[in-house]
Amino acid sequence: MELADNKKYADIILPLPLANVFTYEIPINQQASLKKGMRVMVPVQKKIYTGIVYSIHLIKPENYETKEIISILDAYPIIRRPQMRFWEWVSNYYQCYLGDVYKAALPSGLKLESETQITIKDDFEDDASALTPREQELILKLSGGKSLSIKDIEKELGIKNPLPILKRLLEKEAIIIKEKIIESYKPKLEEFVRLNTNLRDEERIKSVFDQLKKAKKQADLLLHYLDYSKAFTSEKTVEISKKTLLESSNFGNTILKGLIEKGILESYKKEVGRLDLSVIETQTRHKLNQFQEKAYGEILNHFRERSTVLLHGVTSSGKTEIYIKLIEETLKSGRQVLYLLPEIALTSQLTTRLKKVFGNKLGVYHSKFPDAERVEIWNNLLKDKGYQVIIGVRSSIFLPFKDLGLIIVDEEHENTYKQYDPAPRYNARNAAIVLSSMHGGKVILGSATPSIESYNNALSGKFGLVELMQRHEEIALPEIIAVDIKEFRRKKQMKSLFSPVLLEKMEQTLNNNEQIILFQNRRGFAPFIECTSCGYVPKCKNCDVSLTVHKAFRALTCHYCGYTEPIPNQCPKCGHEHIDSKGFGTERIEDEIQALFPEARVARMDLDTTRTKTAYEKIIDDFDQQRVDILIGTQMISKGLDFAHVSLVGILNADNMLNFPDFRAHERAFQLIAQVSGRAGRKNKQGTVILQTSNPKHTIIKQVIENDYKSMFKLQMEERHAFKYPPYYRLIYIHLKHRDIQILNKAANEMAIKLRTVFGYRVLGPDNPPITRIQNLCIKRIMMKIEAEASNEEAKNLIQKVSDEIRSLDLYKSLQIHLDVDPM
Repeated sequence: MELADNKKYADIILPLPLANVFTYEIPINQQASLKKGMRVMVPVQKKIYTGIVYSIHLIKPENYETKEIISILDAYPIIRRPQMRFWEWVSNYYQCYLGDVYKAALPSGLKLESETQITIKDDFEDDASALTPREQELILKLSGGKSLSIKDIEKELGIKNPLPILKRLLEKEAIIIKEKIIESYKPKLEEFVRLNTNLRDEERIKSVFDQLKKAKKQADLLLHYLDYSKAFTSEKTVEISKKTLLESSNFGNTILKGLIEKGILESYKKEVGRLDLSVIETQTRHKLNQFQEKAYGEILNHFRERSTVLLHGVTSSGKTEIYIKLIEETLKSGRQVLYLLPEIALTSQLTTRLKKVFGNKLGVYHSKFPDAERVEIWNNLLKDKGYQVIIGVRSSIFLPFKDLGLIIVDEEHENTYKQYDPAPRYNARNAAIVLSSMHGGKVILGSATPSIESYNNALSGKFGLVELMQRHEEIALPEIIAVDIKEFRRKKQMKSLFSPVLLEKMEQTLNNNEQIILFQNRRGFAPFIECTSCGYVPKCKNCDVSLTVHKAFRALTCHYCGYTEPIPNQCPKCGHEHIDSKGFGTERIEDEIQALFPEARVARMDLDTTRTKTAYEKIIDDFDQQRVDILIGTQMISKGLDFAHVSLVGILNADNMLNFPDFRAHERAFQLIAQVSGRAGRKNKQGTVILQTSNPKHTIIKQVIENDYKSMFKLQMEERHAFKYPPYYRLIYIHLKHRDIQILNKAANEMAIKLRTVFGYRVLGPDNPPITRIQNLCIKRIMMKIEAEASNEEAKNLIQKVSDEIRSLDLYKSLQIHLDVDPM
């Protein structure tokens, strides 16, 4: 490295999975205005990307010639210093690149990218004899000064890879390639009207009304404008939009246009936010009962010594009311609050509840919101415009908070807080604890069924522990009845997916005008179809999984890569016409319910029916307002939703949760069954849960029926100690991916051998994960078990060193190696 004469350099984070930041020269005219955390446009090979300024210095790189920054995109940094520290921690702890964190953290609207555009060269003379038919076709498409992107060309020519054609046309000097900058975020503009500045005294406005004696409608509209805008009163002039003026006056656009043409009113455009920041009339929150008050006091006591407290409260114990009081106290001290939820489905119901208390101090942030709205929430926080409480899902931890005083992680046990693919593979619950510590804030982890790790941290004194075992408003815990479906099948009494016991209870519940929730943790109609003659099962052409039946779309779909094909009328292998569906999902349950209870109003809540923000809200609102009698759903209905009229919950297949090949299977089964069961029950009436299983004597089933979390915890801790699993050991999964299975096997074996020379018995594998091929990439997995007290940092550095050695070999240049730290 050498010092540069009068030159400054900036290290830039690019939104790419690259190991390092990249150094660019800062043009002299930009040096004074450039700051850390700003966005800049920089060239990368033949493309242009939006980068984030990581640092500014005087040291010129020795090993490559620096390019100049093209332009600065911001007037001020959009990444605060605490955020950058947090990005560094995420990158370091979860073993990913800063570029990966950047991609996950920023809304797409803040990431400008270039798109390759193809145009005909100005001096090109079309010589048909020198061009192939395909080249001629493309030149024709580009004629008239048109430009097309590579995607457009693929579509226009109907080919998958136009690059060879483009290469030949470049060599013939027929086309040129440019980069067009795409900006996905555009400010929302609205047209406003105002009185001409020359008419802003009463004498002049009187003369205007004299001119309008023959244009009565224009005079009436002007009078309405003056009255609405308070232009000649002592009150502050009110801006009025064209839309509001016309709607409030009941006049048409032609009348307004006449006033503008006469120069009486002026129109102008102004940027307006997409967010509703209007003042909302708030309500006083409910007072805490004696049990909630006691829990609240214990939390405050723990906060004096610890920064994190686990609130273990049974379902319907009123944890949210305690959260609200904690939020109020945090806001009084002028600090911000982040309220994390595991599912988007929860935000709708909870937002309504919190809006009543916090009004327009509350903002909502999740991926179902349009990207432009997410950009505005980002800017709102960055400019300290008003939001003090943000409610959102895991990505909310990356927002530009200035002073976080409290983070609430509701349903902290949920595995949806973990990001799987792509990188960063972070756990928002654990990351929230680190983020809060960087702000000097506090964290509340809340759950009726805490994760084994969190409960262990609480018992060991690392976290504070507060327990709330009384349900709110004296609601009794539901009666859970385990039904042996194997026995009913043996007696030939299972004529549908529902046991006779569940059918009888459903009929009683509907007759009492009460509501039912049916739970099956699998969407679609059936997991797969099978030929009854030869046993053929259609599989995804890209992944090593069977295709799921979606009857509504008349399609077989892969839930990993999205590949679809129509449901065949006969077996593609042997031609046999009898093809049966095996197993069942939420779609099939909906079909059977409509056949069994044709009068009942049924709704389904799964990934297929909730692709938009409004879809979630409509289903939840319809069920809450009793416009739906039976709600069928996957695990998204288990997470903290509160419905006053549900008296029956049916869990249709507990066995597929208990028999999953994972060391957390029993913990998750307990949590899921207990959470779903918690949706049943009303004031002064005990709810009922029918749990269909082939093994009613299973330990977990008995523990759920007895609501015995502590026995489940004790048994799981004993097993994990014996088999070296968390919380006694930390896990790191190393996933290796390659298109060629032989190269993959060789690489995985070599890596395992190298790791064993360093880590010994702590290395397990390589083995096959449950899904061995996704999107045409074959997968191998190596598991690392590191003692909890060992240096996690040192272990990850050693793993990364071995990983770099393997990838440096020519044979493995296309090999992908991903580290999943603390997998769920």
